[in-house]
Amino acid sequence: MKKWILSVSLVAGAVGLAGCSGNGADDKDVVATTKAGDITKDELYDSAKQKFTPQMEQALQELVYTKVLDEKYDVSKDEINKKMDEAKEQLGDQFDMFLQQYNLDEKSFKEYLKLQLLQEKAATSDIKVTDKELKDYYENWKAPIEVRHILVEDEKTAKEVKKKLADGGKFEDLASEYSTDTASAANGGSLGWVDNAGRQSFVPEFSKALDSLKKGEVSEPVKTDYGYHIIEVTDMKEKKPFKDMKKDLEQELKLSKVDQSKIQESMKDEIEKADLKIKDKDLKDAFEQVLNGTPAPDAAAPEGNATTDSDTKE
Repeated sequence: MKKWILSVSLVAGAVGLAGCSGNGADDKDVVATTKAGDITKDELYDSAKQKFTPQMEQALQELVYTKVLDEKYDVSKDEINKKMDEAKEQLGDQFDMFLQQYNLDEKSFKEYLKLQLLQEKAATSDIKVTDKELKDYYENWKAPIEVRHILVEDEKTAKEVKKKLADGGKFEDLASEYSTDTASAANGGSLGWVDNAGRQSFVPEFSKALDSLKKGEVSEPVKTDYGYHIIEVTDMKEKKPFKDMKKDLEQELKLSKVDQSKIQESMKDEIEKADLKIKDKDLKDAFEQVLNGTPAPDAAAPEGNATTDSDTKE
């Protein structure tokens, strides 16, 4: 799964706020009551704008994008569920922790995934690929593998770890004891499932080692700029025939041609066509960067690939 681009932590919580511009404080507009008086949706909305303007602007963007793109592009429940399954598979036991980290539940995460799929379809709508490109891509395409590693500082320690594994030591125990990659060490050295696109995020030496390993095989020490890795492929999927993969490969190949600037360009185009007008003066600048073509700052977005800085490119 490619890097997830948008911030998602506010999608679910902002929906109610963005839509509450009631005309009076009847019961349905009251969110809290006290002896001193009630708190209305309008008051809560205004308070949120004052204290969290950047987040509210971003939440408004996400709501507008979803509404505008959903009118033009189709995303099925099956597509969303497939993305959800990919996330669960890649994150494994860390999936629930991931949701907690971004203050999400499965329903709000699916809302985010739908928006991601809509954006992908918008950004790739004008990209064409030939049959030759597809066949070449298929020839170089590698099926997902499940990977774990132990990273140490020097070759002597790496050989020591390798010997202990050969003598029957448990990989997860040795990862916890030796690995300097603390994120994966806490999970038995696991880097989760790595798909074809995910392999590109590894440094070349690490990626080359993956290509040479069979299921259940442990590598010799692999030297990279980060130290020495002991790598194991714990599971792998089979590569299906081209005809069974063609549709998915076509979208994957199109996405490989898309970068952040292309997504911003497509979002600008869609917003201009939608004739957006922001009625709330406090949020009038929410789309200024998008419409002016200014690169947006990196959002606090989840990563789809369960890899760490210690084994990926800078």
